[in-house]
Amino acid sequence: MLDDAAGEASVRWARRSIAERLGGARSDGDVAPGPAVFDQPRGVFVTLRRHPDGLLRGCIGYPMPFLPLRQALAQAALSAAFDDPRFPPVAAAELGHLIVEVSVLTVPVPVDAVGAEAIARSVRVGRDGLIVEAGGRSGLLLPQVAPEQGWSAEEFLDGTCEKADLPRGAWRDPRIRIRRFEAEVFAETEPGGRVRRVSAAPSRPTARRAPRT
Repeated sequence: MLDDAAGEASVRWARRSIAERLGGARSDGDVAPGPAVFDQPRGVFVTLRRHPDGLLRGCIGYPMPFLPLRQALAQAALSAAFDDPRFPPVAAAELGHLIVEVSVLTVPVPVDAVGAEAIARSVRVGRDGLIVEAGGRSGLLLPQVAPEQGWSAEEFLDGTCEKADLPRGAWRDPRIRIRRFEAEVFAETEPGGRVRRVSAAPSRPTARRAPRT
């Protein structure tokens, strides 16, 4: 678990990583995350949203805990800003108009229920994020997506299948691998402003493998 101070440090670290890549000077408030949790391998996603309309501007991360949180945060932030294939790279003039949101993930675990009804019952909307995998394809949606879209558990499973370029309802096939995870989400209330713990916010991430070291 991250306390609110660690959550705020996560968001500040993500923003600083982007600002420094853009050539921005480090501000007095930019301090590297210090608590021990930042040395622990954790999965993490960084989401960028336009302010004030909240439209997605980038979202990429690492589902699995391959990297220490400090390093994963920086790399996910840079990828969300500059490597999300759905958007052009963030320009320096944009950063002051973007909200930074960080989702720190628990380790994904299999949904081991048998049968479509049992699978749907085991997925808790608002708590669980989902990963669906089959035939070399993989799709991930963060926990905050389903509440923001007003989806049921079945619709959330369908949406995750679509993210993996699989047909809706593919999750009903017993050969499909389904995993779930939870996330602690922290976001700025305005660009560079106060950071708060949030339970739901729009995000549609593109997962990336952690680089090999």
